[in-house]
Amino acid sequence: MSSFRRRLFPAFFGLLIYGTVRLLNDTISGFRFWHRPWALNLFELAVSVLMSYGILAACRRVLRHFDQQTAAGSRAPHLAREVLAVAGLTLLLVNVTFLPMAALTDDGLSWGDTATISTIPLLYTLAYYGWVRSRHFLRAYLDRQLLLERAAHENVLTELKFLRAQYHPHFLFNALNTVYFQMDEDVPAAKHSLEQLSELLRYQLYDQQRPVPVAQELHYLRSFLELQRVRSSEKLRLTVALDPQLAAQRLYPLLLLPLLENAFKYVGGGYEIDVRAALTATGLAFEVRNSVAPDAPASAPGGIGLANLRRRLHLLYPQRHMLSAGPEPPYFVARLTLPLLLP
Repeated sequence: MSSFRRRLFPAFFGLLIYGTVRLLNDTISGFRFWHRPWALNLFELAVSVLMSYGILAACRRVLRHFDQQTAAGSRAPHLAREVLAVAGLTLLLVNVTFLPMAALTDDGLSWGDTATISTIPLLYTLAYYGWVRSRHFLRAYLDRQLLLERAAHENVLTELKFLRAQYHPHFLFNALNTVYFQMDEDVPAAKHSLEQLSELLRYQLYDQQRPVPVAQELHYLRSFLELQRVRSSEKLRLTVALDPQLAAQRLYPLLLLPLLENAFKYVGGGYEIDVRAALTATGLAFEVRNSVAPDAPASAPGGIGLANLRRRLHLLYPQRHMLSAGPEPPYFVARLTLPLLLP
């Protein structure tokens, strides 16, 4: 398209100008251009085409000049000067080429001819300028929007990485504390716990912020529960019910873990934890229920873990998730529903 505009479009532009001028003049005067010598018509057409090459080249030069002067921000202060420059150069080239040619042909140059010959090229040039400049504005606007979207996306990814990183120290501290106490009592069990910890950390550290199969996330949760069962009190009663239909569907990773961590951290009373994950018509329904002591504060526990989870859900599933967490004596219940992506 650029090659067409630079090489062929000026010729078409000149033909359009010449045809419009002849049509107006011949309509007013009743003259018929085909009664003139064709050599004269071709000469006038050639002059019109050459003039058009000059006009469009000057127009592009003006556009480049003002583009270089305006590095950023609104173009409104320069737009009027740009239009005046384009109009002035157009009238200058018309008066240097087209008007002298018209004055030396046919019956000379009348005021009506002068007005027509000056106005038609100017109108067409301003229309061309408006088209080019509007395309430039649109392209600049789209480029700015793209940059803003990229910046916003990068900010979201940075925030997500930061929020995920905040889970790791707390989880790692608890797991290492478990292994530390196992070393004095059961070395093989401590080695097994370290293997589980290694597997869990590998999942956390090397998985990117991309959806993963639900089955993979649930396998991670089972490993986490097994490691937590080792360090928990023997009187803990843990119930796990994971829907086998949850398999190849996809979701963003490590969104379920904070609810489990919260349950193990605040479990009390009858020391019961119930974990359920089910496939519903709208996606995943995940529920964690832990018993609390009768004298536990009425305010919802969770601290930074639930706060970070809410922020991650807002970034990853805006307006497409539901998270509730609060006391339902004698339990504290957290429920999360998420839409699932197709495999």
